[in-house]
Amino acid sequence: MDLNLLRSTLEELGQPKFRFDQVWKWTAEGARGYHEMSNLPAKLREDLTEKVPFSTLSEVTRATASDGTVKLLLNTKDGRPIETVLMRYKDGRRSICVSSQSGCPLTCTFCATGAMKFGRNLTAWEILDQALHLRRIDELNHCVFMGMGEPMMNLDAVLEVCRRLPDLGITNRRTGISTVGWVPGIDKLTESDVPVRLAWSLHSADSQLRSDIMPVNDRYSLADVKAACDRFYEKRRKMVFVEYIMLGGVNDSVEQAKLLADLLEPWKYKINLIPYNPTDSIYDGSERDQMERFRQVLEDEGFNATIRLIRGRDIDAACGQLAAKAAA
Repeated sequence: MDLNLLRSTLEELGQPKFRFDQVWKWTAEGARGYHEMSNLPAKLREDLTEKVPFSTLSEVTRATASDGTVKLLLNTKDGRPIETVLMRYKDGRRSICVSSQSGCPLTCTFCATGAMKFGRNLTAWEILDQALHLRRIDELNHCVFMGMGEPMMNLDAVLEVCRRLPDLGITNRRTGISTVGWVPGIDKLTESDVPVRLAWSLHSADSQLRSDIMPVNDRYSLADVKAACDRFYEKRRKMVFVEYIMLGGVNDSVEQAKLLADLLEPWKYKINLIPYNPTDSIYDGSERDQMERFRQVLEDEGFNATIRLIRGRDIDAACGQLAAKAAA
């Protein structure tokens, strides 16, 4: 929902200011349309239906995985495809993974999104509407900006959404913004007034190998990104989450684990090892015992290191798999 359009329309209709809060409260709590907003006058519901689209996005397809994960393919008004995911966990977490761009310009070699044609940055309302579409499916309590696109290249819109997420049940401390290492965005987040968490998609502590996997490393070096993440930690006193995708025979050796431990400090960084999810790339995933050896090296060096639980792989909804295939 375009909240700017909603506000201006209510003003044009001569409605009292509290109407905006009424409409937003219904929407944030999962209403499926203006017709459900029983404390609004019937004529106002009709006017809003005509003048303010209930969503800036249209649902194209919906897929549900065997583990309960839901993936939506959505289109913007100008036909840009977006995918967004709801992950359900046995402990009660209902976490959403939302996109900040249609496609991605950064072409990480392991990621299906990077192989798409880049469209554009999404507006704040297009990002928010992903969350609202998923809120109409289930209650929500966690959010990661880890879907299609690089959030730090569209940070103003992302932060605008972060300010609205608590109304959907997602607090700032349960919201994370992931970056491949876009230094200007990290610094801007550090200085912002939104106390969300930072996640760094690192994937190798060897600079040449990281450049091979992630070309952005040639623009912002490991040292530069590390310094920006350190500034975030010093200002916010929040640990930085490190995401590390496990590519068999590429970045999963004991030597690579030691390089990672040498780069980071265990009191600043928590490491999440991510099993590689199949795409059309050149890589294979690491074997489970190799991931465990890698994790053990990190633990021996004092790090809190975990192996991520895979969700939604059978519907191409897992990490690195979002590619809006149905839009091809």
